[in-house]
Amino acid sequence: MPKMKTKSSAKKRFSITGSGKIKRKHAFKSHILTKKATTRKRNLTKSGLVHEADTPNIKIQLCK
Repeated sequence: MPKMKTKSSAKKRFSITGSGKIKRKHAFKSHILTKKATTRKRNLTKSGLVHEADTPNIKIQLCK
């Protein structure tokens, strides 16, 4: 059996924390920022966690 490869898209978007949770970044922060409020943009800068229901699929993609 060959080795399993990690998905490049998942490798770029997610990282695993020390406790095993998966960290992600928020969407809608790349362009068209003039109509968005400053508090909204500030909150989108912070990182978030992936929902528990989605973590098994992402861990498969990351081969963890």
